[in-house]
Amino acid sequence: MSHPITPRARVGVLISGSGTNLQALIEAAAEPDFPAEIVLVISNRPGAGGLQRASSAGITNLVINHHDFDSRAPFDAALNKALQSAGCQIICLAGFMRILTPDFINGWAGQMLNIHPSLLPSFPGLHTHHRALDASARIAGCTTHLVTPELDSGPILAQAVVPVLADDTTDTLAARVLKQEHRIYPQTLRLLAEGRIRIVDGRAVIDDQVPPEGVILVNPAVV
Repeated sequence: MSHPITPRARVGVLISGSGTNLQALIEAAAEPDFPAEIVLVISNRPGAGGLQRASSAGITNLVINHHDFDSRAPFDAALNKALQSAGCQIICLAGFMRILTPDFINGWAGQMLNIHPSLLPSFPGLHTHHRALDASARIAGCTTHLVTPELDSGPILAQAVVPVLADDTTDTLAARVLKQEHRIYPQTLRLLAEGRIRIVDGRAVIDDQVPPEGVILVNPAVV
């Protein structure tokens, strides 16, 4: 079994918006037995709501505006410098709407997490809920994964499933999925901080995992 990074892993969170997943991570990290602490929040957008969430929690936060750079590489270099200066060991992407360069991603290989609002590998990229409805999907959900240079293609760590209802809109489906995002992202950060994630032949293996039994969700229900 692998070992924890430190007694409490130092985490940097990258955001672009309101920061609801950041809030879920903040609340989890406030628990005394949580194996990670958020030491830095960075937004690429001034005025992002997540910055206020970080300030309210007493977490150092700053803006590195991507518009201040003429290409991705110097922007990523500024991100990396700030994260390294704060002693970060893990990065969590939480609604961070920028594509990172392969050099940056490879420098944090195995230590950068993302959450995506679909059941990957279905519906990578944007507009996931609209695409799920258009496809007449009966289930939807969210996925946490390790970040690799290929968009939304890193080893899958955790997934949560919700039913797609007959009267769903993109907003109602998104709200149902978001609640599950707030559940599985802190759980995934815990697994990584505790050193319980191993990659074997490109797949993630979770040490000491308790598998669920039987069928978890069928939609429409079998009668």
